[in-house]
Amino acid sequence: MPWPPLRDALVGEVPYGAPQIDVPVQLNTNENPYGPSAEAAADIADSVREAALTLNRYPDREAFALRAGLADYLNADGGKGLTEANLWAANGSNEVMLQLLQAFGGPGRVALSFAPTYSMYPEYARDSLTEWVAGRRESDFSLDLEAARAKVLETQPAVVLLPSPNNPTGTALPPEAVAMLCEAAGNGIVVIDEAYGEFRREGVPSALEVLPEHRNLVVTRTMSKAFALAGARLGYLAAHPEVVDAVRVVRLPYHLSAVTQAVALAALRHAPELLGKVAELRAERDDTVAWLREQGFTVADSDANFALFGTFADRHAVWQQLLDHGVLIRESGPEGWLRVSIGTPEEMTAFKNALVAVVEENR
Repeated sequence: MPWPPLRDALVGEVPYGAPQIDVPVQLNTNENPYGPSAEAAADIADSVREAALTLNRYPDREAFALRAGLADYLNADGGKGLTEANLWAANGSNEVMLQLLQAFGGPGRVALSFAPTYSMYPEYARDSLTEWVAGRRESDFSLDLEAARAKVLETQPAVVLLPSPNNPTGTALPPEAVAMLCEAAGNGIVVIDEAYGEFRREGVPSALEVLPEHRNLVVTRTMSKAFALAGARLGYLAAHPEVVDAVRVVRLPYHLSAVTQAVALAALRHAPELLGKVAELRAERDDTVAWLREQGFTVADSDANFALFGTFADRHAVWQQLLDHGVLIRESGPEGWLRVSIGTPEEMTAFKNALVAVVEENR
């Protein structure tokens, strides 16, 4: 037997992760380029200092105060009457997703999505011993609802995973898609991953609006993106209380530290300020999409804080040339496409100048 004695499904696998390269312009991980203000940072620091005095004790295992705060926040962004019983929080939406697969997936069960989609989903399935099935999106990355419904009925998934806006394309689901998927899934869980939900364009609804109508619907969010809190690692879900209780069965004891809970609660107190740059990032995204199209690129419609553009005969070569110009973006999505996160106006100018230079170099 080879050493170490990995289980078969993990042999040859490598850890997930975007390249971490120290360059002047880093636009590859969809972070919010605007950090917390001095006031928010001071409140966070004070909250952590207070939590530090209790670190000899275990944290609130159920994170009741945080879940109540998150419910209040979501009720102002599409939620309807949510309470702490509807909320669950963990170390990033990655852990939330894994807990959902641990609770509802497993041997003999199927997790379904529609590619291209978030590259971690099949890894959650692998790690929870759940069969992974991926349908296909249309050429414009939209979802054919009848084809999606047929795929759900065919595979009978225990869990359907769909980001809206989609990563890596930025595509949002139409409102009617959520109801269709929940109905077709029957007793299966339908997870709408709204990690980029705050960046959606005006008039694009959140799946939170129909959460009371579907007991099998789960909506996930994160504080990593719009809240500019990627370093804090806080993700959460909203669902029927029975779903929340099921996830609580598989969570590790005291999985959410007292420090993490204190940071997240402080961030919620500063939500209007931390979210204050979202409108600017939306506008910068729309300007970037329009500019890329003016340059002759194909660009997916985006409701997120990034843009997927292409196509390139050798996208890695273009990625490397941009890196040589000091701009780091992401090789993500279908072959031939590249993804750029939306940064500050100065960062986007640097990206545009570098891309123009690369195009000239390749002529």
